[in-house]
Amino acid sequence: MAFTAAAGGLSSRYGELNLGHLDTEDPAVSAGNYRAVAEALDLPAVIITTSQVHGADVFVVDAEVAAAWSADGHLGSRAVAGRPLVEADAAVTDQPGVALAVRVADCLPVLLADEQARVIGTAHAGRPGLYAGVLPATVAAMRRLGAESIRAWIGPHVCGDCYEVPQDMHDDCAAKIPVTSSRTSWGTPALDLAAGARAQLADAGVVSVDVEGCTRTEPRLHSYRRDGARSGRLAGFVWMN
Repeated sequence: MAFTAAAGGLSSRYGELNLGHLDTEDPAVSAGNYRAVAEALDLPAVIITTSQVHGADVFVVDAEVAAAWSADGHLGSRAVAGRPLVEADAAVTDQPGVALAVRVADCLPVLLADEQARVIGTAHAGRPGLYAGVLPATVAAMRRLGAESIRAWIGPHVCGDCYEVPQDMHDDCAAKIPVTSSRTSWGTPALDLAAGARAQLADAGVVSVDVEGCTRTEPRLHSYRRDGARSGRLAGFVWMN
C-alpha cells in the first residue's frame, strides 16, 4: 500500500502529481501521472478508481470487472470502455493483478487489507461518507469475500486542529459520532474525522494505523481547504503482489 504526495508529476493546473480531476485534467497528463506512480510502485497493470460522491456504496471488483478494465487498458482516464466511472466511495476485491485507488484532498483515504485471505479495499471517507457508514460498509463487503483479519491505514487528511466547521455542523456530527468533536488550534469548532474513523473501524473489529500528515498545513500534500479549486488530488493505492 502507498499514499502519494503533490510533487513530481506533470500537471500545471492542479499541482504537479494530480491524480484526480479526471473529468477536467488533460487526459495525457492524467495518464502520465498514473503511469509514473505505477512504475515507481510497480503496480499491477489494472488500476481501478471510482467516481466518488460522498456516499457509502461499495464497488465490488469481481473477475468480470477486472477483465473488462484490463482489456480496456485503463490507466487513470475518466471512462472505462466508453462508460462513466462507477459512482461509489469504496471498492473491494479478491482479484489478483488489480490495484484499487482512492483520491482525496482533505478527506480520509482509507486502505484495507486481509493479507491471509487476500482481500483488499479502499474507502473515501469525507464527513458525509463517514456519517453515512462507508467504513462499516467496506468492512462488511470485504468479509463477504472471505476477509477475517482486516487491517486499515488512514492516510493524510485535514486534521482535527484544522478542520473548522460551523457550530451547528459540529454539533450535528458530534451527536452522531461523539469522538469527532474537536476545536481548531485557534479555538473554533472543528471535526476530527480520523477519530471517528478509528472508532468505527474498531467497532467493526479492524485494527487501524494513522499515516501522519495534515493536508492543510503540509505543502507537500494536496489540500482543497488550503488551495481551493487549484488543489490537485493525492491518492492511496492498495494491491496484491
